[in-house]
Amino acid sequence: MSEASNKNIETTVTDFLDTTGVPYEIVEIDPEFADTAAFCEKYDFPLEISANTIIVASKKKPKTFTASVVRATHRIDVNHVVKPMMNVGKVSFARSEETAELTGMMIGGVTALALPPELPIYVDHGLMSLDYIILGGGSRSTKIKISPEIFHSVPNAKIIEGLAGE
Repeated sequence: MSEASNKNIETTVTDFLDTTGVPYEIVEIDPEFADTAAFCEKYDFPLEISANTIIVASKKKPKTFTASVVRATHRIDVNHVVKPMMNVGKVSFARSEETAELTGMMIGGVTALALPPELPIYVDHGLMSLDYIILGGGSRSTKIKISPEIFHSVPNAKIIEGLAGE
């Protein structure tokens, strides 16, 4: 992705955030440390408050997609929770090329804050009790520090009990 498209997606994210009234902080980062574990270690944020946005795809065509937001220390329950909500036979994690095409974002920067409005977004209930969370900022150059209350402002977001296991 070009630097221009990174800036466009970052602007889309901050424009959306500005409409919500939810306070947030942009954390500028070195793109080499965009992956969650590397980011947390380098910038001294606890892994427990970092949330990953994961795109899941149906196997059969026409492919359908969903996004799930889960704590970095937990695993998304794709087969028992996401698949039934998608109402499809088989699912898998979207390939990085599919994720980029669908979201306009690269792995390591994907955020639920600027996804296509028709895309269902599932948010693990366990995130909602945290004081703040770290989300991708849309590119590999930024992260967002924000209250999980933001998900009440995200179109198509549903808080799901049991989305992630340990």
